[in-house]
Amino acid sequence: MGAVAGVSHAELSEMFERRRIPAGTPILLDEAMRPVEPVSSWFRVLGQQGLDAKTMRAYAYTVLMLLNFLAARDLDLRSVAEADVLEFRLWRRAEAEETVGEAAWDRDAAAIGRLYDYLAQVGYVGRRPWRPTGRGASLGSGVSRDLRVRHMELDQYLFFRDVGFGGLTPDGGLDMSFRGWRPHRNRAACELALMTGMRVHEWSTLLLPELGLEDGRRPATADVDLAACAKYGRPRSVYVPRDAMELMGPYLLLERPEIVAKAQRTLRRHCRDLFVVHRVEADGTRARGVLEGATVTRVIKDMKPDLRRITVTETGGGLDPMAVFVGQGGQMLTSSGWDRVRWQAWERMKQWSAQETAPALPRRCWVYHDTRHTFALRLLIFLTREALKDLEAQQAPMSTLLDHMTGNPLLVVQRRLGHAHPATTYRYIRYLKDPMREVDDAFRHWSAAGGASYVTVARHLMELEHTDAPQR
Repeated sequence: MGAVAGVSHAELSEMFERRRIPAGTPILLDEAMRPVEPVSSWFRVLGQQGLDAKTMRAYAYTVLMLLNFLAARDLDLRSVAEADVLEFRLWRRAEAEETVGEAAWDRDAAAIGRLYDYLAQVGYVGRRPWRPTGRGASLGSGVSRDLRVRHMELDQYLFFRDVGFGGLTPDGGLDMSFRGWRPHRNRAACELALMTGMRVHEWSTLLLPELGLEDGRRPATADVDLAACAKYGRPRSVYVPRDAMELMGPYLLLERPEIVAKAQRTLRRHCRDLFVVHRVEADGTRARGVLEGATVTRVIKDMKPDLRRITVTETGGGLDPMAVFVGQGGQMLTSSGWDRVRWQAWERMKQWSAQETAPALPRRCWVYHDTRHTFALRLLIFLTREALKDLEAQQAPMSTLLDHMTGNPLLVVQRRLGHAHPATTYRYIRYLKDPMREVDDAFRHWSAAGGASYVTVARHLMELEHTDAPQR
């Protein structure tokens, strides 16, 4: 850091520390490479408020498109009128080179609305340039999209985990032609996702101490406190059962040491950019080490993904990434890295789908969130049956109010999934019974012209009904 006349090195360091820009904060530059204001200041505020880098990046693309659209009409954020914003919406939906649907536009509208709220707050504009409608002050489509729940049956999940990710054949044998990478790691990740209901950005960013796996320990089960890596940073506790921990064993014993050993040269080369942890304190909840030349202590559950990716421990024999799931170079796999694993697994599943022992595949590739839906439905079905058994055993129409409130299956699943609103969990109710079984019974002896059954027609219509609904 260079010297500045009249300012000491300590004062200059303190000044830069106060004005530190959070990692992942977008900065829009003009032709002279100067920050575009007040948009860049808005992004800085969003970063300080803890908005994740992925969302800010999406906001940046939206705002950049809006600015270019306005500039082509000799307008800016201050001079824009309602008609201009509505024209941008029309262009984005129907006239741009790559148009978007209602769901994508609603995300754009949220970004634009949030930007103008900031501009009004700092006095750059008087108010939003569009008038409130019956839907409120939003530019959104106003269309309420239902939750699309795509879950797996047991045979589908085993095919997903063992054949797609694990490189086995449908009958459980070894596929000698398999050329995949790290099947034990990938199978362990699938099992962890299914058995806990965690989102992909939650389980993929776990650190060893959070599962009690530091210092070579192998606990039978684990309880994980999610915070910074949870959706919207909403804290919740996650239970990791025995089966998920057991499937982690082959990966931790066979694959992970090999990955880490090969990554030593890369890790040593970037050592100064890493958070090197010297010890884990407070029963695995705090990490103390050197970050950017300073000795610091961090609460592990409050560490964001960017910090987790560079966190390593000094073992004496080398640097060991603290991430549970690691890839080449000893780095925690990114979302795009896990997507590549998923698409490779999907291609394998399609290759084996013609076998008699292979289960039916959906029309579109399985996503990791489908394991979360499967967890939610199986848990809800089990808890509902247990609650009914309890009521039957008590020979009472209703248990005590306290038992009903604390043991309500929907509330239990809501807490486990981390849903902010009960309405999100209630939408799973319609999937508790398979409606196609009732259709089979209703039209068992019926057939339409040409041999097509009502069941076939009903299945096709039901698939179309949920085709465009988004996942959560």
